[in-house]
Amino acid sequence: MSRFWSDQVHGLAPYVPGEQPKSSRLIKLNTNENPYPPSPRAVAVLEGSLGPGLRRYPDPASSSLRTAAGARQGLATEQVFAGNGSDEVLALAFAAFFQQRGGRVDPLLFPDISYSFYPVWASFFRTEYATVPLSDDLTLDLSPYREGRGAILFPNPNAPTAMALSLGEIEALLADVPDRLVVVDEAYVEFGAESAAPLVSRFENLLVVHTLSKSHALAGLRIGFAYGHPDLIEGLERVKGSFNSYPIDVIAERVAVEALADEAYFTECRDRIVATRDRSAARLGDLGFVVLPSRANFLFIRHPKVAARQLFDSLRAGGILVRHFAQPRVEDYLRVTIGTDDEMEALVSTLEPLLPRA
Repeated sequence: MSRFWSDQVHGLAPYVPGEQPKSSRLIKLNTNENPYPPSPRAVAVLEGSLGPGLRRYPDPASSSLRTAAGARQGLATEQVFAGNGSDEVLALAFAAFFQQRGGRVDPLLFPDISYSFYPVWASFFRTEYATVPLSDDLTLDLSPYREGRGAILFPNPNAPTAMALSLGEIEALLADVPDRLVVVDEAYVEFGAESAAPLVSRFENLLVVHTLSKSHALAGLRIGFAYGHPDLIEGLERVKGSFNSYPIDVIAERVAVEALADEAYFTECRDRIVATRDRSAARLGDLGFVVLPSRANFLFIRHPKVAARQLFDSLRAGGILVRHFAQPRVEDYLRVTIGTDDEMEALVSTLEPLLPRA
């Protein structure tokens, strides 16, 4: 630890991402990446001549990207914010909306089992927060969120459980808490859940966050969005402009616009992932696993007779990476990203000899 660190930095416990191995021999099912390549239209941008445009700064408003993202949701450009991945968008939301200044402190509410970056941002931005326990079956019950006066944040589908709320449940919450900001983190919504983005024109207290990392196979590009009332978007823009006026570079914007435009390719890949997910869930169920109902591009599974950590280590030794969260209530589960059919078949084949015979 450096003696030059601030007190805040001394107290931080940074988010730890999933392992990014250097070996290409491993089957990587641990960080919810898309198993298929990006749209050929997006790749074509990288193969084109971009050199002359790189000497100039990018559009600080990312206008073409915001317009393309908005059109896909039936929203106007001024209802869209674009950032360097949904992680940056969420971090800016913490700075713009969740920091409390003096007086009564109304803590931000989010689930106790959820995206593990939330408490990290809360610590970094000195945001008071309280976690709301998931139900015993790990579903997200919105009823307790109606209590209190602070802002509300939750993923839909939730991570790491993969289970989703209906649009009706979210709409009812918004109507019941009109004076409280509700942020819905929809990183995985494209794989079978209902997006709340169409509701932003009706509810001024709603901000919906999206990413192209999973759905459009652009995790390495870092593109994220927020959809909301223009006043909320302006708040994000003010914070962004206080940190970095150019978070999205020229190449990233052009690639993302083409990826969004190629709806047919997106639908084809998404449907393949969903079909593989459902087949894999059934296969794992046949092996005795408890598989939570997934509306994401991953499965959350546990075996009643074999410890998750034991399975994790054995899979790692067999060349397959999954994710294990050593935290109360979910330490018996593994999170498994949906890969290609061949990768998922390899997972099942590797698991079979590790399990007790019926």
